[in-house]
Amino acid sequence: MSAIITTHPSGHGTAPARLRLTRRGRMVFFGVPAMLLAAVLLSLAGFLNSPAKAADSANQLQRTASTSVTVQTGQSLWGIAGTAAPSRDPRDVVAEIIQLNNLQDGRILPGQQLFVPAA
Repeated sequence: MSAIITTHPSGHGTAPARLRLTRRGRMVFFGVPAMLLAAVLLSLAGFLNSPAKAADSANQLQRTASTSVTVQTGQSLWGIAGTAAPSRDPRDVVAEIIQLNNLQDGRILPGQQLFVPAA
């Protein structure tokens, strides 16, 4: 088989055709990098504007008043929260107990010592 080469009257071969993108191709070519750039900029803005510090100085830090309790058989965080601060919303108290004791999954065991917020 032989290749056929088309030439212009000037004797030069034809120039390769320009790349033409379809609408979907343009969306992918320009849209994906634009979305990635937007995600990076939003992440950076969130990082720079996040309130990551607890206080401006050590004098502004407040200790949480707490007491220590020993978990009894059959007790739950909900029950301990209701006993520790009956006038407060138990959901808030449970969240404080989890944070004070650095409980990863919220599980407690009988005999475990827990810090609970003082009423």
